[in-house]
Amino acid sequence: MKNILLVLLVVVVGFVLFVSSRPSQFRVERSASVSAPPSTVYAQIADFHQWPAWSPWEHIDPAMTKKLSGSDSGNGAVYEWTGNDKVGQGRMTITDAQPGQKVVIRLEFMKPFSATNITTFALSPEAAGTHVSWVMEGRNNFVAKCMGLFMSMDKMVGGDFDRGLASLKQVSESAPAGGSAAN
Repeated sequence: MKNILLVLLVVVVGFVLFVSSRPSQFRVERSASVSAPPSTVYAQIADFHQWPAWSPWEHIDPAMTKKLSGSDSGNGAVYEWTGNDKVGQGRMTITDAQPGQKVVIRLEFMKPFSATNITTFALSPEAAGTHVSWVMEGRNNFVAKCMGLFMSMDKMVGGDFDRGLASLKQVSESAPAGGSAAN
């Protein structure tokens, strides 16, 4: 019995050490080319009122409650949501908005897990319109490192970013130059 407990202890300690050695940071990035000027793409991203038209998470829970507060758009705009287990509960706050160039968002999850990440949309002009880069960065705590052994953040979120960028492209390309489709 003593030997079994010793082997079990070695396995547990080995597992904890292995998980602890996993990366402390994660980064998920996707990009797309949009045939619209940076000002038009920026108008979709910097205004949370426009997100229902392109965000990949907006339609997962039709009963999701949303609250927009702070600035109408840009720095200080806040988007809070509460939904089912698939969308959870959280808050996004725009912390840096540079028209036609970038939008930085503090992304706070409350449920089903607690985490704070930084999301950046970088826009740069290109011959056919705008190159859009969507990046999410954050820290991996022990639980996230353990989950990462089975499913990476890139696999969990990357497909959503791809779908969101495809929708953002469609909405931006059909919007009037410099504005939103709702203008």
